[in-house]
Amino acid sequence: MDGPGGLLVKLLLLVVPLGLDTFAVAAALGVAGLQPHQRLRVSAIFTAFEGGMPVAGLIVGRLASTAIGHYADFAAAVVLIGLGVFMLVSRDDDDQAGVELLSRTRGLAVLGLGLSISLDELAIGFTLGLVRAPLLLALALIAGQAFAVAQLGLTVGSRIGGRAREGAERLAGGALVVLGIGLAIARLTGVSI
Repeated sequence: MDGPGGLLVKLLLLVVPLGLDTFAVAAALGVAGLQPHQRLRVSAIFTAFEGGMPVAGLIVGRLASTAIGHYADFAAAVVLIGLGVFMLVSRDDDDQAGVELLSRTRGLAVLGLGLSISLDELAIGFTLGLVRAPLLLALALIAGQAFAVAQLGLTVGSRIGGRAREGAERLAGGALVVLGIGLAIARLTGVSI
């Protein structure tokens, strides 16, 4: 898939799993039963990290892509597969505890907790940088999905059970593994995606 259409498809394939994970964490906020003022505060922190971490990863990934050149697509595949496997085996209780703790935390502790719940977004951003995604288009897609999916997750979070939220995270993990394997196969066979 060469050209602008192929690039958009590649970006969407990387951003959609990010949206599923964002939904899972946002739904945890809804399930946690936070008070309206807590939801607003946590939503602002959450949106900043969920939207900002991929951007930081994208910039670092671009630098790494330049440094490793030809092997950048293989590195992107490894990062995607590793992140996908992590999401498949991670415990859902850890995310829920982090979200609940985030609602009560102040100061520098917010930074640490925000980083802990958004490391997968950093990895996706890093992957976007490795595949040399255009910065402005990636930013627009990431910001758009982060806002829309966070709002959706917050809205329906209190209405769905933990199983549905966990299912969204597992689906995102599986999609990332498949995407990473596909990227590696495409690179090995010389097929452009």
